[in-house]
Amino acid sequence: MKKIVLTGGGTAGHVTPNIALLPALSEAGYEVSYIGSKNGMEKELIENTGTAYYGISSGKLRRYFDWKNFSDPFRVVAGYFEARSLLKKIRPNVVFSKGGFVSVPVMLAAKSLHIPAILHESDMTPGLANKIALRGASKVCCNFPETAATFPEGRAIVTGTPIRQELLQGNKENAYTLTGFGPDKPIILIMGGSQGSAFINSAVRSALDTLLKDFYIIHLCGQGKRDDSLNDHEGYIQYEYVTTELPDFFAASDIIISRAGANAICELLALRIPNILIPLSLNASRGDQILNAGSFEKQGFSYVMEEESVTADSLIAAISHVKKHADEYRHAMESSAGTDSISSILSIIEETALS
Repeated sequence: MKKIVLTGGGTAGHVTPNIALLPALSEAGYEVSYIGSKNGMEKELIENTGTAYYGISSGKLRRYFDWKNFSDPFRVVAGYFEARSLLKKIRPNVVFSKGGFVSVPVMLAAKSLHIPAILHESDMTPGLANKIALRGASKVCCNFPETAATFPEGRAIVTGTPIRQELLQGNKENAYTLTGFGPDKPIILIMGGSQGSAFINSAVRSALDTLLKDFYIIHLCGQGKRDDSLNDHEGYIQYEYVTTELPDFFAASDIIISRAGANAICELLALRIPNILIPLSLNASRGDQILNAGSFEKQGFSYVMEEESVTADSLIAAISHVKKHADEYRHAMESSAGTDSISSILSIIEETALS
């Protein structure tokens, strides 16, 4: 049997794409093992899939001062030797990394054992962990043509991010039943990332009375960020978060307003839903969401608003623009080469495993 080791962790964005690959890997005949951190959030997520999970020591490499900077390098070194021992035991044909600091020792251990490895970079530019892990990668999968252009020809391939197939199988009628909405007005879905966005919440609520004249609004506002004083607004429904309902909400949505995290925007691309992206500002991030959003805007997939420019009036104008040009956004997304990401990545895995 062919064997593959998946790695990645620290945030859901470093784990859920790997989970999305599992059915295709199983169908292709791979025995899958996962190497993550001993106590990271990835442990529970992966074990819930029934996949063999191995925990190693993990440390974070920071660009800023922290007392843990003195101890974490030793954890990384320990993780390297633990990963090396596991890879010698598992003997995989290939390693696939979705990033995060736990992946660094795994990728470097694979390189030392001459095991071919593939790295997936979601953002336009790699973070510190992937910059180090790149040393062990023979192939790089990425979301953006701008990223691929920075590598030698043939080393990086634009694949998009693996998307859970259940997200593509929603039923709008279920969404109508859950919300009480219907097809008589278009639906806007507001998403502010896994924790919600206080900034986006405030912007949407400031424009609520005007928007509800022409739209229904489903607002995923984040834990602790509901505003129950707005419950009497007909056509507006808010949730702190949803799980099984999300595919149905996607199916019913005509426009989505979202942050510009790599996984989130790749889901929008796969779903081909016209969207408005409001990336995190430089005050709150290293700027990766701004670059991600810029690429999607350049390719015609998204309308982008900088936080500093968002007001009730500008948000209403942006929604009006996207509604008017919705068919153009859908056509651009349908023409994208990166919408069948699982097949593309599986093909690269097969090619690399046999090399």
